[in-house]
Amino acid sequence: MAPIRYHSDQFPPQQHDYAKLVSYISDAQQALGRYDGMLNAIPNRDILIAPMMNKEAESSSRIEGTQATLRQVMEYEAGIDAAAKIDDIQEIINYRMALQGAIKQLAELPLSQRLIKNTHKILLDGVRGQKSNPGAFRANQNWIGPPGCDEENALFVPCSAEDVPERISIWEKYMHSKQADELIQLAVVHAEFEAIHPFLDGNGRIGRLIVPLFLFAKDHIQSPSFYISEELEKNREGYYLALRAVSEHGHWDEWCIFFLKTIANQANRNFDKAKSILSLYNECKFKITEMTNSVHAITSLDYIFTMPVFSSTQFCANVSAHIGRQGAMKILHAWRDENFVETLRGGSGRRPELFVFRPLLEIVG
Repeated sequence: MAPIRYHSDQFPPQQHDYAKLVSYISDAQQALGRYDGMLNAIPNRDILIAPMMNKEAESSSRIEGTQATLRQVMEYEAGIDAAAKIDDIQEIINYRMALQGAIKQLAELPLSQRLIKNTHKILLDGVRGQKSNPGAFRANQNWIGPPGCDEENALFVPCSAEDVPERISIWEKYMHSKQADELIQLAVVHAEFEAIHPFLDGNGRIGRLIVPLFLFAKDHIQSPSFYISEELEKNREGYYLALRAVSEHGHWDEWCIFFLKTIANQANRNFDKAKSILSLYNECKFKITEMTNSVHAITSLDYIFTMPVFSSTQFCANVSAHIGRQGAMKILHAWRDENFVETLRGGSGRRPELFVFRPLLEIVG
């Protein structure tokens, strides 16, 4: 069977059937608004949403074939050897760094080719794909299909390398144009980026990363903390089929429906997780104050909400500035004795103890 090829001269779509799309747009807008309202009600949003950013990094990387779990990443960063999965773990860490870097760049740059190239360079630094010219659009033809297949046996063939500059410029112009509905615009932006496939590697992860950046740039969310990959990973086959149907049959509206449903489902899941994380945090504030009798307990709690798998050395290094090493160890030992945190590995000689704050990991998934 011949591969599906890029839909030359069919972007942007000339019109949408808004009568068919309106209910999906409404559902997605309401779900996004509810989630954003939850985030705005959280006083220490960056701390409490950090675990969800880590989950996004895991899910987006897993769609591309990595096998490491979020817990394995956290254990590795805490000091547990993970030689068998170090490459996969580093890809997830790179995705998180790329997302954080893109968010910082938005303070100075618009969502643009330049920002995306900068982000791509971080994504592929020192990992699989590092020889694929990180930070630069491809100069060769690529295709999507089973490992080792040639172009004629691929599932999808993007536009030629020679056409990438023109196609990506048209894409960027559309992204900054005024459209009837910005969620439909985002659906089209994402699909077109994946169809152009402008890099030799990392296109899927960059394309999914664009979603929260676009929503933030267009003021749909007050912080670029909306992560979509978990929902797409759940329905990976449907995701790829809906994308390919755009090039094969021109099914833009069908793709938009899939995308809007994904936005709504993920926003509802994110709302539930954010609510549960906030509830856990508030519950823990009272527990640890009684447990440690320390005015600095909240600083310590903030640390383990951003790093729920950690070593005693890391804990002390991050909180001792406020209470000193002795005070930090006193809090940590009180938590351990009260089973507030669990010991993953005992300390021995120069090897520090490792701990896990399990309730938070159970919420994030």
